[in-house]
Amino acid sequence: MNKKLVLLSFLVSIAGMYSCQDEWNDTKDGSANDVGNSVEERGKKPAPDPNIFDPFNLISSSSQGVLTTLQDGFGFTEGPAVDRHGNVFFTDQPNDRIYKWSAATGQISLFLEGTGRANGMAFDADGNLIACADLHGELWKIYPDGSHDVLVDNYQGKLLNGPNDVWINPVNGGMYITDPIFPRPYWDPSDPRSQNWEPTHSEQAASGKGGHVYYLAPGATELVRVTTMPEWNDDTWPNGVVGTPDGSKLYVNQWSYNNSGGIFSFDIAPDGSLTNQQTFVPNLNFLDGMSMDDQGNVYVSGGPGVRAYDPGGNKVLEIPVSGPTNNVFAGQNNKELFITSVPFVSKIKMNVKGVEKNSN
Repeated sequence: MNKKLVLLSFLVSIAGMYSCQDEWNDTKDGSANDVGNSVEERGKKPAPDPNIFDPFNLISSSSQGVLTTLQDGFGFTEGPAVDRHGNVFFTDQPNDRIYKWSAATGQISLFLEGTGRANGMAFDADGNLIACADLHGELWKIYPDGSHDVLVDNYQGKLLNGPNDVWINPVNGGMYITDPIFPRPYWDPSDPRSQNWEPTHSEQAASGKGGHVYYLAPGATELVRVTTMPEWNDDTWPNGVVGTPDGSKLYVNQWSYNNSGGIFSFDIAPDGSLTNQQTFVPNLNFLDGMSMDDQGNVYVSGGPGVRAYDPGGNKVLEIPVSGPTNNVFAGQNNKELFITSVPFVSKIKMNVKGVEKNSN
């Protein structure tokens, strides 16, 4: 096969693998026991992992270096979003569901079926769940009762590739979404995104390139492309996105399988545009979702596990995890790192707090 077909086959295989606030405390249906069992239910105990790299003691000693599996048997978990109570809502994208992990009880229950194949998610200041719904290339606002509105489904009248992840600026509520092109096996054959490669259906028709970040200003109904600087390589797949709690800096990673990916930082201007692109951490593979702690460390899922980098781009933590996709700080004390992986979700106790819970 030629290089283009090899790449497409690889991406399709990857895609196939990954084939109001108080009101959120009442979930729609019962537990998630139909998808798997907790560690306790299986009678297994996790063992300390000597391969954890933690020179600055970011992990709590009470966890004894143990990553606890909460539930397994999912299709592909993603998009963990923490509410102001420390609960986590996460997706099982191939099964088109959103689940809730309760910080108070530790139980996992089904919140919603029929999610538009939700991927990355975040809570807004009003307690609504903002979800990247890539079934039809949309951004959804999901209300506590499970109903939703479509916020955007195009850029300048042309299809989005498939919104992947979202970060909401806690200062003004503006939303940043990443829009790579990952062909999905559940797209309808008639969907233009399934017809062409390169993806000439959408906003990148002139070049055949398409990896960009978009901004939805507070109250706006149209997206603005913010990766317009010459340093940005649009022949890439932007994936995870996270920002600082003061709304001044944005971090975006680029997914790659050939060591050409990395994490980039930007300054956020008052109008939401991005400036001053800098390489934060270079030469990384399979990067996915990100979060941040209260020391400014950036946590990125992908490759061998979850890694954290300090504001200078130095690695300060590595937790080996199989098939990691995303992570978020959660729990009643905001000191539990909740990790989504391909078939399971897990957590580990930390000494540092996350910033997302206090932003919604």
